[in-house]
Amino acid sequence: MLELRIDDEPLLRLIRKWLNAGVLEEDGKVIHPETGCPQGSSISPMLANIYLHYALDLWFARVVKPRSKARAFMCRFADDVVFAFQNGDEAEAFLRAVRGRLAKFGLELSAEKSRLVRFSRSHLGKNSERFDFLGFEFRWVKDHKGVARVHRRTSRKRLRSSLARATAWLKSERSMPVRQMVEALNTRLRGHYNYYGVIGNYESLRSYFWQVKRSLRKWLGRRSQKSCMGWERFNALLKLFPLEEPRITESRYRQMELVRTC
Repeated sequence: MLELRIDDEPLLRLIRKWLNAGVLEEDGKVIHPETGCPQGSSISPMLANIYLHYALDLWFARVVKPRSKARAFMCRFADDVVFAFQNGDEAEAFLRAVRGRLAKFGLELSAEKSRLVRFSRSHLGKNSERFDFLGFEFRWVKDHKGVARVHRRTSRKRLRSSLARATAWLKSERSMPVRQMVEALNTRLRGHYNYYGVIGNYESLRSYFWQVKRSLRKWLGRRSQKSCMGWERFNALLKLFPLEEPRITESRYRQMELVRTC
């Protein structure tokens, strides 16, 4: 696949060395996988993307879409992908076909994540389904004007895992000076808001902030053998070292561009 676009033999030879490189395990053993890219190598994400480009992207664009009688759409980021079909029968046929297509390249769909979803504004209410993609839950809801729109919020699984990581970090770093600890925590909060701060997701951001705040109070109160830190003392401490408040980072212009692209 690379040779179709690259005519530099020294570069191709270097990539072959990358593919044949071993993987160093935690116990010091070196494993040499027979297939695939060595996990953790700097070239692996790029090679995987190129591989899926030929295995999936071009096939969908040149074969699947031209044969579809109704609209068909594909959105892929690394190995996470969503396919949308206007015709339900074509969606079912595609699910069978894509398994065979990937099998030719030594790949297979994740049984846990792969499913058919009826996702349409005409099926609001009991028949409305939702799906997770890139850490977000997508669903149809009606806004304050009664207009059906696609709503994005942090997926429940990702929210739980983010809170678990934040709690584990606070527990392990509870002996850190308060100023330094809050500064480091604010860096984590800003990173969370920058990714999940899409329009309509403020409630999820607020929930994350509140639970991280409670966890911070808990572990600050366990820095000594004294009783737990009360809210009055904790709030006074936050006035000196304030936490980053949740905020929406996505612009309205960016949201309109995404809708127009879809």
